[in-house]
Amino acid sequence: MQLQQLIETSLDGMGYELVDVEQAGRGLLRVYIDLAQPGEDGWRNITVEDCEKVSHQLTHVFTVENVNYERLEVSSPGLDRPLKKVADYARFAGQEALVKLRMPMASAANRKNFQGILLAPEGDQLKLEFETNDGPAVLEFTLADVDKARLVPQVNFRSRKA
Repeated sequence: MQLQQLIETSLDGMGYELVDVEQAGRGLLRVYIDLAQPGEDGWRNITVEDCEKVSHQLTHVFTVENVNYERLEVSSPGLDRPLKKVADYARFAGQEALVKLRMPMASAANRKNFQGILLAPEGDQLKLEFETNDGPAVLEFTLADVDKARLVPQVNFRSRKA
């Protein structure tokens, strides 16, 4: 079984989803996780306890499956979460994202880099509304067109007591 499939299978049973996995130098294996489903109060952030629970489980799985690694890091995807699957684009529709395409799009003035608001996907067709000199425009693309895509972090430093 491939490493990514092994991790996904383990996380599915625990209520988490695999966002990304990186194999870095010196045997470092980084696993980024998120919740698979919203809870009763909606989506919540990944906690240290979630990472600890997944790390403990994966350590056992890797021992049984003889996965070669020296150090395991389990983390949340962060505020600038990568968008890897069509389901990610659906989940984060309405939020701001940075999208870098593999090739420039002729329909978008031969640009590769876009920042805008994600629109709900229609099947495999992904959409991003962005600003141009002529006003708003919609970029339509597929997952195969994407080199990298990330959410733009939205941080509010104002006090909630206001």
